[in-house]
Amino acid sequence: MTNSPQKFDFDNSYARDLSGFYAEWQGAAAPAPKVLLVNTALATSLGLDPHALKSSAQELSGAVAPEGATPLAMAYAGHQFGGFSPQLGDGRALLLGEIFDTQGARFDLHLKGSGRTPFSRGGDGKAVLGPVLREYLMGEAMHALGIPTTRALAATTTGENVARDGMKQGAVLARIAASHLRVGTFQFFAARNDWEKVRQLANYAIARHDPDLVDAPDTYLAFLTRVADRQAALVANWLHVGFVHGVMNTDNVTISGETIDYGPCAFIDAYDVNAVFSSIDRNGRYAFGKQPVMAQWNLTRLAEALLPLIDADDTDRAIRLATDVINGFTGRYTDLWTAGMRAKIGLSAAQDGDSALINDLFAAMDGQGVDYTQFFRRLASDTDQDIAALFDNDSKIIAWLADWRARLLRDPQQAQARLDAMNAVNPVYIARNHLVEQALQAAEAGDMAPFQKLLAVLSHPFSKVRGLEAFEGPAPASFGAYQTFCGT
Repeated sequence: MTNSPQKFDFDNSYARDLSGFYAEWQGAAAPAPKVLLVNTALATSLGLDPHALKSSAQELSGAVAPEGATPLAMAYAGHQFGGFSPQLGDGRALLLGEIFDTQGARFDLHLKGSGRTPFSRGGDGKAVLGPVLREYLMGEAMHALGIPTTRALAATTTGENVARDGMKQGAVLARIAASHLRVGTFQFFAARNDWEKVRQLANYAIARHDPDLVDAPDTYLAFLTRVADRQAALVANWLHVGFVHGVMNTDNVTISGETIDYGPCAFIDAYDVNAVFSSIDRNGRYAFGKQPVMAQWNLTRLAEALLPLIDADDTDRAIRLATDVINGFTGRYTDLWTAGMRAKIGLSAAQDGDSALINDLFAAMDGQGVDYTQFFRRLASDTDQDIAALFDNDSKIIAWLADWRARLLRDPQQAQARLDAMNAVNPVYIARNHLVEQALQAAEAGDMAPFQKLLAVLSHPFSKVRGLEAFEGPAPASFGAYQTFCGT
């Protein structure tokens, strides 16, 4: 241990309370680490000095443990594209410890790309600049959209080159999360029939995320319900803004309900329920429209791990109770998604027929090449003709607009209030794939200006600014079909 220029106030409850759930480890040496970016707003909210962070390259690269930290690689398992791996774990990451923000909330401080660990499975444990900056950018974009997410505290270059489709600049992401507990963390011990450790983990997760459930009846069933509710809300939010996660494996599903792991993610331009961007999702398992179903599938895996806790004496009862929670996910998700869509089209109060109206909208959008983000933003203020111009064939949308305007007449909200409300939930700016790629390519070439500009635009996604028209539209035809990669 060495004194850090930045005085983190670590608690380390994970290391203290969950012995056997991790491997204590030290990050790899970095030949010439340099802090490239510090998230000033996030640092300030955590009570940290951004200027001190900029001089903490050794600590933020993982080469030196900050004072008070207990660096460790977390153990977890996971279903990856449907196939179960009983041992995964942090193969290129370290949990340094936990810190508290200025409101007293607990957060993990986690490094990604800090070198090999006992869970590396033959990998080099490193990350490179492009994927690190992608996660930084995407996390901040999602945060600005109001979607729960891990966030980047800092990006640090290591001064070494790493083999990734040629030699790339090495980098480490310092990441903040409410926790890094995953469905896969529970699966790790369930796969080993170590039910006492599953119980220990569940008790820790409940105390950390749902302390009101500690003494509740059927505590573990209530915990499963809470996790399911958070995932339903999260995935509904993803679909509201056209986000495709791309790698919804159980090791990437958080108990906290935060979006984690932005490796192959993307936003859709044209509405397409079958949109897939990830190069490794060859069968469309995690396509845009399949994300709710896959969230339910992942939650089923958590339920399986919790069964002996739900009722150790009556397996049939445990299965019945857990099944009810899992089956209830569809209705909960649908309610949340419908409520969000109702807000997106300017309806302030639910009425009979709203679900049919929303479903008719997506039937009209299907196969029409309509830009998802622009459509909803323009719906608030553009004429029917201007809106219809977004569609390849306008016949269905013209009919839908007539039905929608008739429905607005029955809504109690006044016109200006409706406009303001719609503009508050329908972004002007999202992380357009072509803009993200341009920014990352420039950054890899040493020019951070496009990245900083895009980051600034995405930090205020709902406020239209004159002069930023280039950030509003879809990719030009010359951009071609888009494909993403995990970056490992």
